[in-house]
Amino acid sequence: MPFRRRRGWEIPERVVTPREHFETRRQLLRTIGAAALAAAAPGASRTFAAATPDEDPSASLYPVPRSARYRAAKPITEKEWVVGYNNFFEFSSGKKLEREAARLRIRPWTIRIDGLVERPQAIDVDALFRRMPLEERVYHHRCVETWAMVVPWSGFPMKSLVDFARPLSKARYVRMETFFDPEVALRQKQVWMPWPYVEALTLAEATNELAFLVSGAYGEPLAKQNGAPLRLAVPWKYGFKSIKSIVRFTFTESRPMSFWQRLAGEEYGFWANVNPDVPHPRWSQETETMLGTREEVSTRLYNGYGEFVAHLYAGLEGEKLFL
Repeated sequence: MPFRRRRGWEIPERVVTPREHFETRRQLLRTIGAAALAAAAPGASRTFAAATPDEDPSASLYPVPRSARYRAAKPITEKEWVVGYNNFFEFSSGKKLEREAARLRIRPWTIRIDGLVERPQAIDVDALFRRMPLEERVYHHRCVETWAMVVPWSGFPMKSLVDFARPLSKARYVRMETFFDPEVALRQKQVWMPWPYVEALTLAEATNELAFLVSGAYGEPLAKQNGAPLRLAVPWKYGFKSIKSIVRFTFTESRPMSFWQRLAGEEYGFWANVNPDVPHPRWSQETETMLGTREEVSTRLYNGYGEFVAHLYAGLEGEKLFL
């Protein structure tokens, strides 16, 4: 009889996540003086605001070959949900934000690489794409708010960017920064928020095979509301680690402070690895809701990708690895 080995990310169905788990995150920014985070039940827009070829010269690159190595047991989430239900706090505290994100001009777009590298440089994003090994990967994305989706991302391994940057031996972290333009992203005018959005990985995490820099989805260039023209996907971590619309990579010896650490460090830590046994301070992380189908499933340690990443955290038991 054929034997089918279950992969780590295959997820059984479990009990329902209470709706208040979605809604209580609103209290976070209210308690620190910022606008509330809307976490309404998925009732997303049904429009797709992808870049046109005139806006995005990379459109001719897609679709790219799909890797057979990176697959999810759950079906791919319908595109209309992925582009219509999203967090991008620079534009909106709600989920339906494609109209606001449409203001973002994604060309020209320059990527800066600096810090502890052999030669700091700036490169046009399309020139960068032409140098990178583009492929499609199907990843399970898990938001800290307990919703989840399965997305066919197009892009390239972050290790390829690290190799291109040629970091010095003292480099231990990669700090990433999104754009800053308050005239386009109006919420960046809120001076109590620590703009621009910053995230970081250890160099070991950044060069892990799962770390992926995303330039497209569903065989097309990335939609603006999903982080065009370049975002991160680290599927073993909560979604807020996957920074959008990146403009800068800085290699450092010391650990950077991320956006959410500065804003609410008692609730959002540096590591943010998915763990169902470590609750958020105000809700459980035991289960999650799949967008589109509303199926309730059990959350898995490292979002089910432990076979790829668990070794990265050996010897770090004293760190708060899971929020």
